[in-house]
Amino acid sequence: MHHARDAREEKAHDAGGAVRRLMAYFRPHRLALAAVGLMLLVGTLLQLAAPYLIGRAVDEFIVAGDRRGLAMTMLLLLGTYIGAWAMSYGQFYTMTVVGNKLLLRLREEIFRRVQALSLRFFDEHEAGDLMSRLTNDVDTIGQVLNVGLVQTLGSSLTIVGIVAAMLSLNWRLALATFVVLPFMFAASILLSGRARRAFRRTRRTIGSVSADLEENISGVRVAQAFAREDENIERFDELNRANRDANVSAQGIVAAFSPTLDVLSTVGLAIVVGYGGYLALRTPPLATVGILVSFIVYVRRFFQPIQQLAQLYAQLQSALAGAERIFELVDTLPDLEDRPAAVEMPSIEGRVVFQDVSFHYKEGEPVLRDVSLVAEPGQTVALVGPTGAGKTTMVNLIGRFYDVDEGAVLVDGRDVRDVTRASLRAQMGVVLQDTFLFSGTITDNIRYGRLDATDEEVVEAAKLANAHAFISRLPEGYQTELSEQGRNLSQGQRQLISISRAILADPRLLILDEATSSVDTRTELLIQRALERLLQGRTSFVIAHRLSTIRNADQLLVLEGGRIVERATGTPERSAHEQLLDRAGAYYQLYTRQFRPDERARAAPPAGDDGHRVQAVPAQ
Repeated sequence: MHHARDAREEKAHDAGGAVRRLMAYFRPHRLALAAVGLMLLVGTLLQLAAPYLIGRAVDEFIVAGDRRGLAMTMLLLLGTYIGAWAMSYGQFYTMTVVGNKLLLRLREEIFRRVQALSLRFFDEHEAGDLMSRLTNDVDTIGQVLNVGLVQTLGSSLTIVGIVAAMLSLNWRLALATFVVLPFMFAASILLSGRARRAFRRTRRTIGSVSADLEENISGVRVAQAFAREDENIERFDELNRANRDANVSAQGIVAAFSPTLDVLSTVGLAIVVGYGGYLALRTPPLATVGILVSFIVYVRRFFQPIQQLAQLYAQLQSALAGAERIFELVDTLPDLEDRPAAVEMPSIEGRVVFQDVSFHYKEGEPVLRDVSLVAEPGQTVALVGPTGAGKTTMVNLIGRFYDVDEGAVLVDGRDVRDVTRASLRAQMGVVLQDTFLFSGTITDNIRYGRLDATDEEVVEAAKLANAHAFISRLPEGYQTELSEQGRNLSQGQRQLISISRAILADPRLLILDEATSSVDTRTELLIQRALERLLQGRTSFVIAHRLSTIRNADQLLVLEGGRIVERATGTPERSAHEQLLDRAGAYYQLYTRQFRPDERARAAPPAGDDGHRVQAVPAQ
């Protein structure tokens, strides 16, 4: 996956296209930009007037000894500097407001796109890299928009103005000074391509660093459990060094600009003094001392904006590389979209049918093969089988998180591809094995199941899920703030809140991936009773890990290698579980390996040397 992405990002990018895309975001702010442009123009003219006034003061007032004229000129010079400062402040303030509005819109577009992409996209892309695009790349663009863009335009306008002013004052001296310009442009062209490629590498490597950092922070418990801290540190150091080397390379290329411009600036100043002095000493003189002084100031200011542009070049190149990565994400089309003729899913009764369904994640590696089943409204269908058998894939197809390759999945006789995903999923509830809670209060997390629920309904859902008792014992009760992913609660407590959320949603279809994590016997009993209430009266598909769920299931399906190898439907006389045990087939083998030892473990918890129950460590 890493190699594929690297190859994709090494291709040539369209810098002009990225600039045009960014410019399109400015259209709603045309008036503000016009004001910035006007302030830029006025500010530049005021800055250009200063050297002219200094030269005039030398020729007309200092040489002539006119103190009053000199004083008036100095007051006028002070006014130009104050006016230039005011214009500069107005430019940067206005541009900061516009730039932050643009960044707000850009972040919103990225987030909307991420929310619209299917699970397949997230299977193939690291969360840390996506976070890097949303934070680091956007921030890099923000630095240019808030400050760099105004400075770039202002510097460019100043250069043009200085050229015009120098030509109008003395075209001979101006042309002699411009001898250094071809060398400046040659240096810029030579270094620009290398700098752009280098900054593209920096954006890619910081994405890899962010991805590895996010992964290791999320998995720190696993790393510590397996004593893999040193290996993780070594891998992170490798990625971090790659990012450091990319940044050093990029900054090294940019750093070559400043010495080059310093040399050219010195050469230009020497030309002004030498050739300008020659013109002033001729008879008749072709240049005055005042013009010579003005040229010295202009030349110093001429290379000043060029040096600013060189310093901004790094930001500009980095921002363009970041913009390309952002637009690559924004332009990513979801592989799952509602069909043009899709209709709203009416109120679901709960009949689910799989018709000869086949599916694969990777070409040539089928995960499901010719799967067919019928679940009647209100039935509980338990899915059992070894890891990788296709259980999770089956339940994901019901909510159309993926599209089938062959066959169809029907809900109440409607192909899930013919209804809008939002209307289908709004009537589904999902309880995942890895319980995910959001930062916020317990009330907020339960209300996530139905955002318009009242506080009383939230409490009632918690009572039905057997979560009310432990929540009430917390110092802040339902207003207890949860840390990231609810880690300040136990695994069992997180499961109970997740079940509360599903009860509040009151879905017609329920997807339940039972947790395998070991919890204490009392919490296990609370979870079991809560699940029994949750499953009542709704069609449920359960990836079963609890023997109690399997025994009470209306249908029991055994999956191996993407196929249903055994199935049974319970009757009043015999449960599906008992029927499959009698057959002594695949389910019997699975039961004796997995569920029967689990049943014994629950009946007689193992004890350590100190007499306390040994906490099982789940397989990773």
